[in-house]
Amino acid sequence: MQKLKSSLNTRNMSLKETDPQIFDAIEGEIRREQDKIVLIASENYVSKAVLEAQGSVLTNKYAEGYPGHRYYGGCEFVDIVESLAIQRAKDLFELRSANETVAVDHVNVQVHSGSQANMAAYLSILKPGDRILGMNLNHGGHLTHGSKVNFSGLLFENGYYGVDPDTGHIDYDKLRAIAIGFRPKMIVAGASAYSRTLDFQRFHDIAQEVGAYLLVDIAHIAGLIAAGIHPSPIAYADFVTSSTHKTLRGPRGGMVMCKGAYAKAVDKMVFPGIQGGPLMHIIAAKAVAFKEALTDDFRQYQHNIVNNAKTLCNALIARGYRIISGGTDNHLMLVDLRNKAITGKEADDVLYKVGITVNKNTIPYDDKPPTITSGIRLGTPAVTTRGFSEPEMLEVADIIDNCLTTPSDEHNMEIQRQRVRALCERFPIQQPGATWSEKEL
Repeated sequence: MQKLKSSLNTRNMSLKETDPQIFDAIEGEIRREQDKIVLIASENYVSKAVLEAQGSVLTNKYAEGYPGHRYYGGCEFVDIVESLAIQRAKDLFELRSANETVAVDHVNVQVHSGSQANMAAYLSILKPGDRILGMNLNHGGHLTHGSKVNFSGLLFENGYYGVDPDTGHIDYDKLRAIAIGFRPKMIVAGASAYSRTLDFQRFHDIAQEVGAYLLVDIAHIAGLIAAGIHPSPIAYADFVTSSTHKTLRGPRGGMVMCKGAYAKAVDKMVFPGIQGGPLMHIIAAKAVAFKEALTDDFRQYQHNIVNNAKTLCNALIARGYRIISGGTDNHLMLVDLRNKAITGKEADDVLYKVGITVNKNTIPYDDKPPTITSGIRLGTPAVTTRGFSEPEMLEVADIIDNCLTTPSDEHNMEIQRQRVRALCERFPIQQPGATWSEKEL
């Protein structure tokens, strides 16, 4: 404990002196991340190199425009940074197979988030009032795929497809019928809570049939695609958007990949269309993350993510939990709690009390509001970064079941709390991890 205190007391001393309240909040977050098992599918721990790039002097530099074509002087070094980020993204997502190689024509790394990546792609070719067909938010889609409370629902006319009520899988025949009737100008593939492999060729064929553009949002599965575990949309999509965190394990940010024909329109829509100066420190962190993702270690990490998800999923099924779609092919699962007499919100709260972080989530055809929900979403990127493997995932499943089965038994809850604490101590966040590791204490 004394070593821990010493480490905490020597970190961020300038911040501590200038703003002790913010310093204390950051120190609290460091402890929270170390002391909690994170099963939020969209969260991860970045490497120290990513953190160092993000916290660098590049935060000082304005660089409106693009490499070689800036509106400010003094951009020679940030041009290097952005050019590296672009090239590494192209290398990372180039589709290579025994039969063909499909290059990524164009990448914009300036967008601040996955949501802004979608906005830039939409507005590069669509006009307000055009029709978009996206996955229903309650069936696993995303706010930016046409939700009425989001810009995508406010600017465009939206149609929705979803999952079959019995199988939990996307019904591509029904999607086709909806597309033929709705005649969208763009079809959006991708999800934030769908655990099955997406058939990008089917999406492409349907889009071609109705004369629509195809945008694939890979925010959640980007790391799996980069590692060749999930099929790539590069050969099929007009636009591929993504965040750069989640399975990709980079900084919180976004990017747009597109065919060459749309490159100028996308860049113009990002700047000056929806953004001003890019965040060059974040772009540097993206470049570092892309380089890390090009390694064999990263590819093995992605395999481990999926193996951990399958282990957790199967262990919960064995304990009587219903998983939407019956299983998982990727990094996440959506758990239907209706047969467990507990709501998603209650489960979220109960698990957090013992140190497991999840998020409540609507399930397809949910009869409860989004503030309550009938389900929880679980994901394995963060615990896999931490070093968890099959034995730990089996124990996590048992802890979850114990907590959700007898949440009012305080003696049982204390036992589960101790089990969580022991796991966190056995697997401290290390490289690639947060701001410090057990080796430094």
